[in-house]
Amino acid sequence: MSFGNQWRVHGLMVLVVFSWGMAWAIGRILALGLPPVTGAWLRYVLTMILFYAWFAVLSLKGKEVNWLPSGFQSWRTLTIIAVTGVLGYQLLFMNGMQLTAAGDASLIITFNPVFTVLLAAPMLGQQITSRMFIGLVCGFAGVAVVTGWSPNTDIPFEDRILGDFMILLAALCWAMTTNNTKRMMERRNGEQEATTLEIVVWYSLIGTVLLTPLAAWETYQYGIPKPTPEDWYAIIYLAAISTVLAYYWFAIGVEKLGATAAASYIFMMPVFGVLGGVLLLDENFGWSLLLGFVLIVMGVRVVQVESERLRIG
Repeated sequence: MSFGNQWRVHGLMVLVVFSWGMAWAIGRILALGLPPVTGAWLRYVLTMILFYAWFAVLSLKGKEVNWLPSGFQSWRTLTIIAVTGVLGYQLLFMNGMQLTAAGDASLIITFNPVFTVLLAAPMLGQQITSRMFIGLVCGFAGVAVVTGWSPNTDIPFEDRILGDFMILLAALCWAMTTNNTKRMMERRNGEQEATTLEIVVWYSLIGTVLLTPLAAWETYQYGIPKPTPEDWYAIIYLAAISTVLAYYWFAIGVEKLGATAAASYIFMMPVFGVLGGVLLLDENFGWSLLLGFVLIVMGVRVVQVESERLRIG
């Protein structure tokens, strides 16, 4: 890859983390505008329309696409992934964003890689060492600083505590999703191995189905939702930009730069998350967010480096 092309790919990765970072403020806007499950369901309905439109384009270009999984084992595994990656994550994300600041949440979700490595012990047979435990403690200290000394004191403390805890559980859900996706990628589905895109689309489809009865119950409780233009802008952004388009860009980054280099950009996401909270929601920035960010990143890096050492060794 030429120098110019390489920098264009790096630019795409910055756009990816920018879109993911801004999604926290936009997610809070949606969570405050619509009932939480309804907002998540509308987002995923649009996401599925876009994903399958993507499949259609790939098919027209002559590329082979598996529109649905085959075999009971695949459906069972994908349902488990959908429960954590869509149903669990979205319920925790949307309810958490009703209660806490977008900037605070974008910092806490950075803890996700620690959960991913720790869960790899029972799920993928990876060893847990004392260094990983130190990284875990350091990361939790960062979460405690962000939660306990957040500058966004206009949000009641009890709400922030509960909201931040939900976001931490959302990170755990996504870690489970990541490890189960890795396991599925390593296992062959019949004669053909499923691509990452296909797995994401399949479990997103199942997750949308799982969200549907909960969204129907919310409609029964609160009446037919009437999204404002601002709500629709948020839904379109979360579905089209931060999910489908960002996934496509991230896949390009993984292909051109490698998984490790692409994943390293994730640490930029809280910067844009805090910026989005300040610009779109008039949230505050303070020393506690900076200190919490440093502690969380240090903890994550300790765990990741130790995990890589064990994998290579």
